[in-house]
Amino acid sequence: MTKPATAPRVTTAGLGAWLIKGNADQADLAGRFAADPRVTRWCVQPGYRARLMQAGQPVLFWASGSRRRDLAYGIWGLGVLTGPARQDPDDGRWKASLDLTIAPPTAWVSRQTIRANAALAELEVLRQPQAANPSFVTGEQFTVVRWYLSAES
Repeated sequence: MTKPATAPRVTTAGLGAWLIKGNADQADLAGRFAADPRVTRWCVQPGYRARLMQAGQPVLFWASGSRRRDLAYGIWGLGVLTGPARQDPDDGRWKASLDLTIAPPTAWVSRQTIRANAALAELEVLRQPQAANPSFVTGEQFTVVRWYLSAES
C-alpha cells in the first residue's frame, strides 16, 4: 500500500520572502561581497519550493556559520527574484536569478538580534539551520525583518 501524497507545507499564499543561505565559514563571503555586493544568482535545492520561486518575490540573504568567527552571521541582504529558479545547463545545478545587494556590515541584522525578537522566534532558518535553500519567511516575519533592515540603513 502506498502512502497518500501530502500537500507541501509551504505555499506562496503566506510568503513574505524567500531566504537563501551561504556559509561564511566555508567561503569568504564577507570578502566576496566587500568586492562586489551584487548577487545575481544563487544555488537552490531542486524541489517544490524552487518551483514556487517567481520573478518579483522578495528574497533575503542569510550568512550562516559557526559562532567562533568574528562575523555578524544573520541577514546580510535583501532583493527580489528576477525569474524562476532553473537548472543551469553548464553545471546542472539549480539556481535562482536575483537582484540582491548585500548591505554594508554595519547594516547586517545579526542572528543574536533576530533570536532575541519573539516575533522571529519561529523563523525557519533558526528552527532548521541545516535545511537546503530556499528557506521560507512568512509575511509577518518579513514585516519585522524589513523593520530591522530599514532601522539599520
